[in-house]
Amino acid sequence: MASESELPDRSRLHRITPAPEVRIVHLGPGAFFRAFGAVYTDEVNTVNDEGWGILAVSLRSPTAANQLNPQDGIYHSVTFSKEGLQPKLISSIVRTLVAPDDPGAVVAEMAEPAVKVVSLTITEKGYCHRPSDGKLNLKHPDIIHDLNNWLQPVSAIGFIVAALAKRRMAGDKPFTVLSCDNLPSNGALVRGIVVEFAQNLDRELANWIEAQVSFPSSMVDRITPATTAEDINALSLITGTLDLGCVFHEQFRQWVIEDDFCNGRPLWELAGAQFVTEVDAHELKKLRCLNGTHSALAYLGYLAGFETISETVSDPDFTLFCEMLWTDEIIPTVPQPEGENLFTYSAKLMERYQDTSIRHRTWQIAMDGSQKLPQRILGTILDNLAIDRVSPGLYLAVAAWIFYIGGVDENGQEIDVRDPLAAELKAASDNAKHASGKVDAILSLPELFPKPLVENVVFRDAVIEAYEILLEVGAMVAVRQLVRT
Repeated sequence: MASESELPDRSRLHRITPAPEVRIVHLGPGAFFRAFGAVYTDEVNTVNDEGWGILAVSLRSPTAANQLNPQDGIYHSVTFSKEGLQPKLISSIVRTLVAPDDPGAVVAEMAEPAVKVVSLTITEKGYCHRPSDGKLNLKHPDIIHDLNNWLQPVSAIGFIVAALAKRRMAGDKPFTVLSCDNLPSNGALVRGIVVEFAQNLDRELANWIEAQVSFPSSMVDRITPATTAEDINALSLITGTLDLGCVFHEQFRQWVIEDDFCNGRPLWELAGAQFVTEVDAHELKKLRCLNGTHSALAYLGYLAGFETISETVSDPDFTLFCEMLWTDEIIPTVPQPEGENLFTYSAKLMERYQDTSIRHRTWQIAMDGSQKLPQRILGTILDNLAIDRVSPGLYLAVAAWIFYIGGVDENGQEIDVRDPLAAELKAASDNAKHASGKVDAILSLPELFPKPLVENVVFRDAVIEAYEILLEVGAMVAVRQLVRT
């Protein structure tokens, strides 16, 4: 038995040199940001004298602050590999605020002239937009609140506009708004949402934002499973420290950024980021090839009884299913990004999916499907329908999502559905008795499915048929029948 002095000690995580100046405010310091943007910034700080400190802001939960602040913002970024865990200390996060505790203080920090970049990893639902058309959802309760209490905001969009308004009133330069979430043309989308919000407050402010603020698009890629208690314990055995803020991730990473910053930026290229003039092709490649198949595997894999993606693609039929999606349904809709081969990229994706050291749970990926499906899957289906190409694999994935959000799996067990529209989706499903009624009830929700899909008989009938197959034979057999016929 270890003596008390040998037990993991959290107090060992503290700064021995001064923290860098806060020049970035990041909204949404969850596991992905800590495994990605904060790591890139930390690596730049080690080779460059400028020093870019990050003020992290949690918009809802105090979890990140409770994890990071007692450790001076220092934590381990841990790479999964066949050789074992590879931990690295990260110190780019200076401190973490919890926005609901003092919204005004967060706005004031963002309005500081030293802040050059405000970045975001708030997931798709955090943008308070309509996934069907990308516009600001003026009926969203957070947006309603913020338009009436703009100096005490609760949404990311509200915080951004309030801080920009203060910068404008003070005669200071604005900051760049950098979205790092899985949204198509995320820079343009966030620009549109921010400007529309500002227009509802002050048209002159909206005009200033349009003219002065940069909203570069970016594509981010690194598989980052949720950290477990077992992960924390395994790290403590290696390092002798108790690190409650640690994150675990795959070795692969890629960050492609549109080089459009209005007030300076870190030299992220020193850490391997790619700066380009056009991100859209890279973004679409990742959204459809990676995120699209991830979601398809998550819903069908979960229903088939698989806990992780690696377990799902260990089944030969699911491997064939994923490869069929890439070859027949997804890659034909994706423009070839400069310097990339989409078939080579997809083959490498399969290697990443099959890595058993990365326990990326199907249930985790299945979260927030109402916000993810439009850009991950529905856009691909629309592009295929436009040229009369069918998408049977993606139709089955949509049907699996509709089955999943019903809240009961194939064995009659309850599913813990995590989605901002979970109650509305389940009510729509429960109120319909037959497969066609359930599909029609979900398709009728205007904020989810674009009108051309709702009105497309081929799509509707194919999803109903796929749903009926799932009811009859289950996800495992449905996938097998699809790939073996």
